[in-house]
Amino acid sequence: MPKVGVEPIRKAALVNATITEVGRAGSLDVTVSQIAKRAGMSSALAHHYFGDKESLFLAAMRHILTLYGAEVRGALVMAHGPKERLQAIVRASFTAANFRGEVVSAWLNFYVMAQTVPEARRLLGIYQRRLRSNLLSDLRPLVGRNALRAADSLGAIIDGVYLRQALGQSQPDRAAAVALVLDALDAELARGMA
Repeated sequence: MPKVGVEPIRKAALVNATITEVGRAGSLDVTVSQIAKRAGMSSALAHHYFGDKESLFLAAMRHILTLYGAEVRGALVMAHGPKERLQAIVRASFTAANFRGEVVSAWLNFYVMAQTVPEARRLLGIYQRRLRSNLLSDLRPLVGRNALRAADSLGAIIDGVYLRQALGQSQPDRAAAVALVLDALDAELARGMA
């Protein structure tokens, strides 16, 4: 007889193991068996909960996106005014939970998967629309009609920092990433107000 309440714990362990294994491999070239072993359970149980590796990786990305969303919402609550809110979004994009090797690797693989897997494309679209909406909301009062271009530019820079990090060999440097994007934000604000 199954233990009550164990399923969410096991699923969370498999999701975390997926992120770790993808980060270790740098690709989706890992097996459900490797993931299950890292989580301390059988591959049969992993298949029971998620069905296949693709579904397991999508669950891991949903988890990453949920954590990211919570970080952004928490940062926005503490910010006052549009510029502080924009800075909060940038900082939330590069927190220790979001900008670490395993998560960066997962993002790179997520972008690749989104090219061919409709559910990954849908999740990526949700992320991109939310980021754009958050940026637009606070750029409009600062740069007016240039807000859409500025939001798209900042979103591309944030994603670009992740992609460059995924392809690099060094440990993620959160402070440098934040500084780079904040410099771009300042440039967009200066251009938009001119």
